[in-house]
Parts: sequence; structure tokens; C-alpha cells
Amino acid sequence: MRCRKLIIVFALLSFCLCIFVFLPLQKVFTFTETRAEHPNVHYIPISAEQKFQIRYTHSIHKSDVWESYQTVQGNRIQMLEMEYEDLAIGMPGYAEENQTLIQRDGKYVLQFDKNKIIDDFTIYIGDLDLDLVLIYEDVEYDLKKDLGRGKSYLFKIRRLSLYEQWKGVRMK
Repeated sequence: MRCRKLIIVFALLSFCLCIFVFLPLQKVFTFTETRAEHPNVHYIPISAEQKFQIRYTHSIHKSDVWESYQTVQGNRIQMLEMEYEDLAIGMPGYAEENQTLIQRDGKYVLQFDKNKIIDDFTIYIGDLDLDLVLIYEDVEYDLKKDLGRGKSYLFKIRRLSLYEQWKGVRMK
């Protein structure tokens, strides 16, 4: 009888441990390499703050471009605005449907309609020595240092289990 109780207690503890390890609880920004047979998942834990930015140096103009986003509806991404200095090659010179282009402090700001919500996007890590950082909670994550240059990554917000976090690479 005592042995049977120990087996039941051990089984329940094992079940609880498995749930704790394999249940996706931690909300994170993930970067999953595309075009890879067994891609690594790089991630940044998300806390209560919903807004984040991506800042990069434009390869032709050599000026900074700021893209602002926020998390909405669980694991979706809302594009807020894009701020840049030059209208020439590669930068929008006019607003399309559901967009507004304004000038603020000598810079152009392309604002997106609140309905511009996406599930994910692909980001290419160029092999040029120009800035590419994700800014979240006043911390800058150097994507060119943490991710492979010349590769593209699927950026997505998702929940990872403890096991998936152990397998992945936490960005610092």
C-alpha cells in the first residue's frame, strides 16, 4: 500500500514537472532563421512594456531610420510609425492608403493606421558595418552581433516553454 502511494505521488510530481517544463508560458520576441534545415531560435523576453523600436542606418543615405511597433491582441504586431531624414532612394516620399506622412523636427514621419496589424515579418541582417538594433525597455539589442550576417530571420511574438528557451539562444 505504501509503495503504491509513493508511485502515485511520484507520477503526479513527474506530470507537474513536465507541464512546468513543456507548457509555453514566457512571452518573447523570436528570431527564427529562414532557409535553414534546423534553425536556432533567438529570443528576447517580453515583460509588461508593449512598445519597441528597430533602428537601422540606411545603406545609401547613411542616416538613421526608426521603426516603432507595439504588441497587440496577444501575439500580434502593430506598426506605428517610421521616422527618417531623406526621401530619396528606398524611403517613402508620400503616404499610401491608411498612412499619413508628416514632418516633425526636420524629419519625415510615416504614420500607419491603427488597423495595420501583422503576425510577423522577415528581417534581413545585412553584411555591412551599419547599425541594426532592436530597442526594448531602453535596452539596445545589436542584431548584427547576435544574429548571423547575410541571413534572414522571421520575427514573431510567441510564447516559449522552458524547454524551448533552453534549446534557443537568449539575446543580451
